[in-house]
Amino acid sequence: MPVSKIIYTILFGKEGETMMAMLWAQQIMLGKKTFAQVPKLLKAQVRELLEDSGCGDLAAE
Repeated sequence: MPVSKIIYTILFGKEGETMMAMLWAQQIMLGKKTFAQVPKLLKAQVRELLEDSGCGDLAAE
């Protein structure tokens, strides 16, 4: 696990990381953010959330 991922998990906890991914996915679905703006550490989770929501096409770089 990369050091940045460990630090991120320590700061926000696993639940906080999930909530941040959900927030990013919501902002992308609302058109306020793009997938390219998502922090690298959250991209996999955000992509999965978008696909599960039927918005997988929004997970393009």
